[in-house]
Amino acid sequence: MVEQKQNGFKNQLAQEKSPYLLQHADNPVHWLPWGSDAFAKAKAEDKPIFLSIGYATCHWCHVMAHESFEDDEVAEILNTHFVSVKVDREERPDVDKIYMSVCQALTGRGGWPLTVLMTPEGKPFFAGSYFPKTSRMGMPGLMDVLNQLATMWQNDRNRILTSGDKITEAIQPQPVGGTSAQIPGIGTLNKAFNQLSQSFDARWGGFGKAPKFPSPHNFTFLLRYHQRDTGATALEMVEKTLDAMRNGGIFDQVGLGFHRYSVDDQWLVPHFEKMLYDQALLAMAYTECHQATGKDRFGRVAREIFTYVLRDMTDPQGGFYSAEDADSEGEEGLFYVWTPAEVKACLGDEQGDLFCRFYNVSDDGNFEGGKSILHMTFSPEVFSKREGIELQQLLTELENAREKLFHLRENRIHPLKDDKIITSWNGLMIAALAKGARALDEPLYAEAAEKAADFILKNLVSTNGRLLRRYREKEAALPAYLNDYAFMVWGLLELYEATFNVFWFEKAISLNREMIDIFWDDLNGGLFYTGKGNERLITRSKEIYDGALPSGNSVAALNFLRLNRMTDDTDLAGKLEQLMGAFAEQVTHYPMAHTQFLAAVDFVVGPSREIVIAGNPNLDSTLVMAKKINEKFLPNKVVLFRPNEGLAADKCIALAPFLKDIPSEEQVPTVYVCEQYACKAPIRTLEDLEAALS
Repeated sequence: MVEQKQNGFKNQLAQEKSPYLLQHADNPVHWLPWGSDAFAKAKAEDKPIFLSIGYATCHWCHVMAHESFEDDEVAEILNTHFVSVKVDREERPDVDKIYMSVCQALTGRGGWPLTVLMTPEGKPFFAGSYFPKTSRMGMPGLMDVLNQLATMWQNDRNRILTSGDKITEAIQPQPVGGTSAQIPGIGTLNKAFNQLSQSFDARWGGFGKAPKFPSPHNFTFLLRYHQRDTGATALEMVEKTLDAMRNGGIFDQVGLGFHRYSVDDQWLVPHFEKMLYDQALLAMAYTECHQATGKDRFGRVAREIFTYVLRDMTDPQGGFYSAEDADSEGEEGLFYVWTPAEVKACLGDEQGDLFCRFYNVSDDGNFEGGKSILHMTFSPEVFSKREGIELQQLLTELENAREKLFHLRENRIHPLKDDKIITSWNGLMIAALAKGARALDEPLYAEAAEKAADFILKNLVSTNGRLLRRYREKEAALPAYLNDYAFMVWGLLELYEATFNVFWFEKAISLNREMIDIFWDDLNGGLFYTGKGNERLITRSKEIYDGALPSGNSVAALNFLRLNRMTDDTDLAGKLEQLMGAFAEQVTHYPMAHTQFLAAVDFVVGPSREIVIAGNPNLDSTLVMAKKINEKFLPNKVVLFRPNEGLAADKCIALAPFLKDIPSEEQVPTVYVCEQYACKAPIRTLEDLEAALS
């Protein structure tokens, strides 16, 4: 029988901090969190483990929860025949990665909720994603699956154990390439461009068919490739896609920020959840496109993303929250969609009619229940000509209307906000804000990035000095993974270049060294996802695929390269060569899947620059020199600031000894530019600096 509530809850998830696990604390299923207690219980009771993995803002996780995990019949089966374990994939990406690879291998696809059946030793023998409660439309029902597997566990145990052993053996990492393999070069960059060109949707933008994901590192790679081959169509692909996404329903036209992905080819109907990492990566793509093209519209989108994040996704202490749900009031997208009547009731008939025509809000709607997802068919420039409205008047009217609708929308029931703070995702947002501060000349972004970095370094570090993964409700927990370290180093390097505060440079070096110590593979090169202090699981992964998030190894490669150029650390040069050699075979085989990694390849191939600004940091003329560098799209560069005197100068020289030989004057800032290991004459005027950077 289903256990009665104790202390208001039916299971042990009530003691957790994860919003996702807490969503299931009142289920009749006897959930346990991942840990030794769950495995011990499974062994003691001789039961298989039912593993369910998801996250707080996952729509289909909610659907399966309502259909099955809140249902007494399903709970009866699970509680009788299985030990049930819930995992938040954002807290335990190591667990998720292993068992998602099993699901993909067994079924050919993956996604969340992830459903895995495994032995008490953690060996998987069955995997899938969403299951309805009962069979329908060719989909097996969860109750049928559970009853069949429970019977097999009792009557055909050896078959299950054999299957578990074979699957576990199959997912063990195989050495690839070897550290001596030839590292990817210009041929790999060309191959990646050709693959992206073939996959590009010339009509709607983006790559492949629906569902369409933003994949921001594709854009940042193409922007670099455009510098290498201006005759290629790389820039056209970037501009078309970035414009299409900003104009489409995947962008929140009222509250700003991007939804997770589009379910159609046109970027119209999104999956409505909003993830912090998408905002960070897309902000970087739009910022770089602004720099590369000089077109203000791309910079405006970056500013819009930052407005959303700083308004809605920032903790008062400075860290950034993880996500916002797709659902509210039990319906996906309800918070974001409109009818003409709702719009006109807020704006009045005249302004409301203009807004509805511009954003395609109609009586028929384009979404469920006759509601409309706001999107733009025409740019403001084209629309103003069609309608005979002066452009600036149109923009003013639309912005005024947007603000009114935003304040009205704030009175709706909001989707759940997942307010846990994840180190790696914060590292990405710190990097994005720091880039934005430089390129858009906005000091407030640098201040927000510094506050977040300070929060992470003060609150997500263990007593032994190691980074931690997650913070929520004043509790930091879980030893950090590779991505947490690599993304934080990235963020700190960008922050140093935005502020020239040597503290961030120092911390980037320190965290990078710690990361190598914890995660480096001495045998085959590269970095494991888990390291010293992480739980030992049935396998140990080492990733290079750049998916929704870039891989830790891809980001680490560029970090190694930048730090080597900034400090002249030859050990890092060796580590970089080993890392790139370890993954050379995979990357060269299908480079389109590794576009973040290719940023490091592009840097290595060159041309690249090392830039030192020497002078008094308090002089306006020094800041003007830095601003000139920041407005340029110069991805393959490092920038150091050599103060003229004081403790900061001493620290910089200690971290980058070659700075000792670079003179720094009190009154006249000087810029030193080296390109491909050859240095230009010292630069003291903006005109000469412009020429040197052209």
